[in-house]
Amino acid sequence: MLEAILKKVLEQKGEVSAQEALELAKEPKDLLYSAANEIREKFCGNVLDTCSIINARSGLCSEDCKWCAQSVKHKTDIGTYPMASSEEVFEYALLNAQKGVKRFSLVTSGRSVNKELMKKFCEMYKGIREKTNLELCASMGLIGKEELLMLKEAGVKRYQCNLETSSRFFSQLCTTHNTEEKKTTLRIAKECGFEICSGGIIGMGESFEHRVELACELRELGVKSVPINILNPIKGSALENAKPLTDEEILTTIAVFRFVLPDAFLRFAGGRINMSEDLQKKALQAGINAAMVGDLLTTLGTKIDRDYEIFESLGYKINF
Repeated sequence: MLEAILKKVLEQKGEVSAQEALELAKEPKDLLYSAANEIREKFCGNVLDTCSIINARSGLCSEDCKWCAQSVKHKTDIGTYPMASSEEVFEYALLNAQKGVKRFSLVTSGRSVNKELMKKFCEMYKGIREKTNLELCASMGLIGKEELLMLKEAGVKRYQCNLETSSRFFSQLCTTHNTEEKKTTLRIAKECGFEICSGGIIGMGESFEHRVELACELRELGVKSVPINILNPIKGSALENAKPLTDEEILTTIAVFRFVLPDAFLRFAGGRINMSEDLQKKALQAGINAAMVGDLLTTLGTKIDRDYEIFESLGYKINF
């Protein structure tokens, strides 16, 4: 089964079906990971794409996403503020530019960003564009066409909105919005000329079938940048007692995503801080070819210089 599906992908003779993806997860793991790495090498080469984010608005979110520390429904110890200062944003952007990070994004808590606040964020983007050569991204919730065009005018090239999990499972994790609203935002962004970025979180109680469904939904949307977050249970959130995933579960998910999304940037994202360096190296040889680096929203990120050492030791070239 594995050899036949691998051949189909490498020869571009059709997409991997959801059922085939589920069957792949039953194959011998070393062979599965090696096959996923072969697909990555063929369609993506050895370039590793980097990005970084800053939490431009923190906490006080009205949504009830069970995984999130920023919801008002939870009692977590994160800091809250309506907007990061321009000085803080510019300082962090410059640091990332100096480190050779390729992309930089402002990320905001909350369901959306209104027009007046968007004007202020766009001024920040214009300042970053003037001071650096960073490619700009934004992740600001379920915004509409008017706000998206404001971002585009400010120089933002990529819009990010995670589906988080499959449509079928999402309602068990959030009741204040739904997957279709997320897809609508991504479709409008694509129509406005943005690249789109969307992925999810694994380890929230979903089945492997739900993960396969997520991968297939991302493929249907034409997403080429896919953050794979691993739940980092935060005290005070609804999922604070979630059972950690095993290394095998993480690697198998990454490998199967590579089969479903052969030419995408599968991106290390939140939760990597809890992965050992050995596990990270295995993931980089099982389908991963992109990484979010630096500090991440409400949890500690990774040290950029050490990340580069690991990536380059495995033959990757950093996508400056």
